[in-house]
Amino acid sequence: MTEDVKPVRYAYGVTSALLLGGAAISLVTGIPAGAQVAQNDAQQMQGVVPRSGAPASFADLTQQLQPAVVNISTRQRVRVAQNNPFAGTPFADLFGGDQNSGGGGAQTREAQSLGSGFIISADGYVVTNNHVIAAEGGGQVESITVTTPDGTEYPARLIGRDAASDLAVLKISSPRTLPFVRFGDSRNARVGDWVIAIGNPFGLGGTVTAGIISAVYRATGTGSAYDRYLQTDAAINRGNSGGPMFDMRGQVIGINNAIYSPTGGSVGIGFAIPAEIAAPIVEKLRTGQAIERGYLGVRIQGMNEDLADSLGIPHNRGEFIQAVEPGGAGARAGLQPGDVVLRVDGKDVTPDQTLSFIVANTPPGKRIPLELIRNGQRLTVSAVVGKRPSEEELAQQSFDQQQGDQQGDQYNQPPTKQGNGVVEQSLGFSAIPLSPQIARQLGAAEGTQGVVITAVDASSDAGQKGLQRGDIVLTANNQPVTTVAGLETIVRAAKAQGRPAVLLRVQRRGQPVTYLPVRVR
Repeated sequence: MTEDVKPVRYAYGVTSALLLGGAAISLVTGIPAGAQVAQNDAQQMQGVVPRSGAPASFADLTQQLQPAVVNISTRQRVRVAQNNPFAGTPFADLFGGDQNSGGGGAQTREAQSLGSGFIISADGYVVTNNHVIAAEGGGQVESITVTTPDGTEYPARLIGRDAASDLAVLKISSPRTLPFVRFGDSRNARVGDWVIAIGNPFGLGGTVTAGIISAVYRATGTGSAYDRYLQTDAAINRGNSGGPMFDMRGQVIGINNAIYSPTGGSVGIGFAIPAEIAAPIVEKLRTGQAIERGYLGVRIQGMNEDLADSLGIPHNRGEFIQAVEPGGAGARAGLQPGDVVLRVDGKDVTPDQTLSFIVANTPPGKRIPLELIRNGQRLTVSAVVGKRPSEEELAQQSFDQQQGDQQGDQYNQPPTKQGNGVVEQSLGFSAIPLSPQIARQLGAAEGTQGVVITAVDASSDAGQKGLQRGDIVLTANNQPVTTVAGLETIVRAAKAQGRPAVLLRVQRRGQPVTYLPVRVR
């Protein structure tokens, strides 16, 4: 994923602006009478769906569907730090502090969140996004309220939630049957199809926007189990989260979830969870079933142009394994760092169908074939899919640690010139052999072999990609590197083969070993 496109799950940022709104204003609309018949039942929709082609109006469609779309608000208690100027003195308690805290105590404040949702049954089951009803960091949700378009407020009970898919199911009780809608089949969605989004942007309530599907199965690069969305240019803003996206037959084909926005407002790039993903999860949450997902235990990287060029394989095909979790399903299957996975269980691995998505949607315990490239050779391995840890457990894994400090002059560069200058001219950095003494200074394990970078040209591709003084190059194009002359030989061979990049395996203090494609100058 590029740095310009990021998922939206925290407010006001380019990444994950939670589409939560401001103060709620209820708009009164009539709710069509009738027994337990879905608002988007086929017979109900016959007289209201727009004609083929560009619709003359969405008014009849909206009037039929809007009664099932609701506003969702929460009341939360959030802990906040308190700075007590009298901390550590006998007066600390007078100002709400803790004498033993050393820097003040903690207080709580009341917080609110606002979003959207929709009713999926006449007895009051409601679907929304998990982040709409989730507490802020360290907080606790005290109450959830669902407000229907006629202004009626209902206390809601949380039935189930799933952080991985960002879905939640609520339940409200009403003395009357409630208007509801059903899921449609998002697999029939095509780029260019008309859609409408109904929700509560900025807490205004009952707002309808229209547009087209801009892309199907859009991966945003989050690496999550469900990084696969319908993209639309229908205006979606903060507060639309959890609301439905309807097709022109009035079927729910998506749940509005995220936006790309440098400003916090709609710029015409919104994302919705496809119904084909959401509907089965919602049913499991509603009925109290456990949600289990597949897991291999590998750290992967998408196949970008530089990486593909360094490996000499086609672009936009497969994903690259950076690391394998010891003892995990991938390790037991024999997967290795540097492997490129092309197919999983008969499905091609592409930017629109990622390895994470395919595996996460494979039942744990199933044996699947993985077709891959290793050192230029094609082979197939068999893996028994493991069970994906919780999102909290995954967050605690230390695959992506913060970068360590640069090593400065903790090691000395010999005055003699290393090699013939090919590395400096072609890759944009200089290096020396890794001696045991330098390895100890850099915190490398005993027996580590490679060359250590002594300087990097900031304008080079290596510099732009973050290589720095003190990094250890272990291999180049999957060949061990112990001398600068050896690295030069590999660079010359890559040029002779017409490869515009060289794949380096790099170790940095405090970091997992990683592969990095560096373009040749």
